[in-house]
Amino acid sequence: MQVKGQSSAADKMDVSQAKQEHLLALKVMRLTKPTLFTNMPVTCEDRDLPGDLFVRLMKDDPSTVKGAETLILGEMLTLPQNFGNIFLGETFSSYISVHNDSNQVVKDILVKADLQTSSQRLNLSASNSAVSELKPECCIDDVIHHEVKEIGTHILVCAVSYTTQTGEKLYFRKFFKFQVLKPLDVKTKFYNAETDEVFLEAQIQNITTSPMFMEKVSLEPSMMYNVTELNNVSAGIDSESTFGRMSYLQPLDTRQYLYCLKPKPEFAEKAGVIKGVTVIGKLDIVWKTNLGERGRLQTSQLQRMAPGYGDVRLSLELIPDTVSLEEPFDITCKITNCSERTMDLELEMCNTRSVHWCGVSGRQLGKLSPSASLSIPLTLLSSVQGLQSISGLRLTDSFLKRTYEYDDIAQVCVVCPYTSPES
Repeated sequence: MQVKGQSSAADKMDVSQAKQEHLLALKVMRLTKPTLFTNMPVTCEDRDLPGDLFVRLMKDDPSTVKGAETLILGEMLTLPQNFGNIFLGETFSSYISVHNDSNQVVKDILVKADLQTSSQRLNLSASNSAVSELKPECCIDDVIHHEVKEIGTHILVCAVSYTTQTGEKLYFRKFFKFQVLKPLDVKTKFYNAETDEVFLEAQIQNITTSPMFMEKVSLEPSMMYNVTELNNVSAGIDSESTFGRMSYLQPLDTRQYLYCLKPKPEFAEKAGVIKGVTVIGKLDIVWKTNLGERGRLQTSQLQRMAPGYGDVRLSLELIPDTVSLEEPFDITCKITNCSERTMDLELEMCNTRSVHWCGVSGRQLGKLSPSASLSIPLTLLSSVQGLQSISGLRLTDSFLKRTYEYDDIAQVCVVCPYTSPES
């Protein structure tokens, strides 16, 4: 429910043109919800000079809680005493009233309300048609709404034109200036994974002076990605937010939201396309403040730095987490041609002190066209326990006689196999 402030903005703003006696009076008041009034209790002991005077006053105060006058701060709704703050993403509502203060009938009354921002001028009038006549002591009322989408200075321009009984056409305007503030500070970080997945970390800070209820924070991905939210903890069938059931963000508090973007299947095989994609998507944030005022912000398209894979990219499609000591294990490598030319590749495997390759080294992989991929199963054996790094793969392009070296591709945990004791 919306209520009108006690003081009108028209009484506080300057008229842009010279003062002139008009038959009509214009008043503009911002429509906003009431605020909470907190009563501060003042107490004293019986032996003090006031005695029980303060206690009796608090008991008679309707804003206090009966039986707990000195323990709990009672709260009541109070009408706003000023224009208040307007934040980006909120809906600005205003009540416009044109009253006939004269003793004669006024004709052809046209009320127009425009909002001037730094980049555009918007018409907020509900109707652009003129009222045929307005009798004395009657008024024309209008309520305007606008979702604020720009920060900075805004000017509400209210213009009234009318015709007197003598046929004279009169016109006057009033200007109402207000500032739109930024409610949230949003920072983003990108992490590019070897599997073409992109992790987005969004840090959202409440920079207002009142708490916010975060109704929704979601990521709308670009057409090439599917998104998975990583802000919930699964507990059986149900899942609970990592921030708890009551999703309140206190003033100057910051929250971190995490999302995983994975290329859609039709784009996953196009290495050259995914490599050059910088547009990830945009964040959609919805919150509520005070007595349920709703605000919404959408960021512009978020962009990442495109990863540099070079001419040839080598990634792992399959690798075990744990392997047994001195027992062969299999991995699957994916080789992608990220260049704009065809390659003729040869694979060479070099042993290290702890990890040994099983198979033929120096084998030909054949020609690989641009953006094409090739999956190769390989077998290894570890002779040392612990966390071991897989290294020693070499790819040579016979066309340009260029060799690409791949070390520290991944790590595996090597353990000694468990043997049951002899009975």
